[in-house]
Amino acid sequence: MSRKPDVLFIKPGSQKQIYGSLSDYDLTAIEPPLWAAILAGYLRGQGYGVEILDAETDGLSWDQVAASAVERGALLTVVMASGHNPSASTMNMTGVGAIARKIKELAPDMAVCLTGLHVSALPERSLREEAADFVIQGEGLRTLPPLIEALKEASPVLRGIPGLWRREDGQIVPGAMPEMWADLDTLPMPAWDLLPMRRYRAHNWHCFDDVTRRQPYATLYTSLGCPYQCSFCCINALFGEHRLRTRGVDAVLAEIDFLVTTYGVRNIKIMDELFAVNEKRVLELCDGIASRGYDLNFWAYARVNTVSERMLAAMKRAGVNWIAYGFESGSKRVIEDVTKGYKLDQVMRVVEMTYAQDQHICANFIFGLPEDDYDSMQETNALMQEINAEWANIYSAMAYPGSKLYDDAVASGAPLPATWNGFSQYSRDCLPLPTKYLSGGQVLAFRDYSFDAYYKNPRYLSMIRRKFGVETMRHIQLMAEKSLVRDNLEL
Repeated sequence: MSRKPDVLFIKPGSQKQIYGSLSDYDLTAIEPPLWAAILAGYLRGQGYGVEILDAETDGLSWDQVAASAVERGALLTVVMASGHNPSASTMNMTGVGAIARKIKELAPDMAVCLTGLHVSALPERSLREEAADFVIQGEGLRTLPPLIEALKEASPVLRGIPGLWRREDGQIVPGAMPEMWADLDTLPMPAWDLLPMRRYRAHNWHCFDDVTRRQPYATLYTSLGCPYQCSFCCINALFGEHRLRTRGVDAVLAEIDFLVTTYGVRNIKIMDELFAVNEKRVLELCDGIASRGYDLNFWAYARVNTVSERMLAAMKRAGVNWIAYGFESGSKRVIEDVTKGYKLDQVMRVVEMTYAQDQHICANFIFGLPEDDYDSMQETNALMQEINAEWANIYSAMAYPGSKLYDDAVASGAPLPATWNGFSQYSRDCLPLPTKYLSGGQVLAFRDYSFDAYYKNPRYLSMIRRKFGVETMRHIQLMAEKSLVRDNLEL
């Protein structure tokens, strides 16, 4: 009889719930649960038996996930509220909660733990509202080994475990945010072998050069955290500090070598919240990738006020064909209010610099930031059209737990989504944050109008056809035909 695992990590799988009808047309990515692989690699290196269950790739319902978890019978089952950007954690809580409840219904004595950015931001509420025994605040690296050891004892002693929130005698016992892991190079490589790597799929836009070639796909970190304090971002709720920690160049190159030679990966997302920040490091890493001669297709985040021409040239040589910029708004007043930290007159210079390297832009915009009104949103719309990026992520402002916007919204009593699913940009019950001048429904309606206008613009479609061909243009036209159902446009 096979040994039961010490730990089972679960990725809930919420494509249908989060993306609605868009999930039916292969428009969205299927991304590997990177934090599960990171924690699994670390725990396995400590001698623990670990498994990962990716409900999304296995096509399992939440009830089926729970039944599989009970059958596997791990000492500790960890349901992860994680995603591949700061906005992707809270929306997964619907699935996280459903799986935890079903596990407890089927096996009340199984130890269930929740982890991820959302529960790290709201540990007390998560433990109070969900059917879990434990919640981990922080990364989990300092919390999981002592928790596993305690659970192995007949009478577990759980006091003093860093980052652990738990119940005792009907009361919630708080934990304390643990110290961040200082040297990332002491961590082993993520446990990629525990994942169905060939099932993961890149974003459609990431592969506009060939939309039929989106698999296999991988994501990786070269650094963790961010030193900036944008009011709409919640990324550092997982870490507890506004600080950037970097991996060594050799470690990153070894992981890329492994992904390419073992799984044939070509499409890779660099997960760093801010990759293009240290020119010396970017040049060293990208030169190392370029020297290998791989045919790679990366995308990575850059910041308007940190990227340089030398960085972009080195990134292009390495195969970083897509640069994701957080432009956010076309209004000077709105940008300054959210402490974005760059000047609007820098934007077009950076855009031209990027296009000069024959790189593509993934432009990120947010409608409904606190100072937004119709005039400022029209300014953003105009900037979008002027840039004419090959891809634009067009968001509504959400008060994600862990962000200053969330704290301010709670303090002021601003209306928030009725469900965690309502924090999804594409869900039926999506409800953005109201601004000082507009309701959340007005913001959402403007966002949907702007999305439609952008992707149906003849100038945009002509550019796509010229750069990528007629099949990619038709792919976008098919995408633009899909209408999202919204319940909150009148609020």
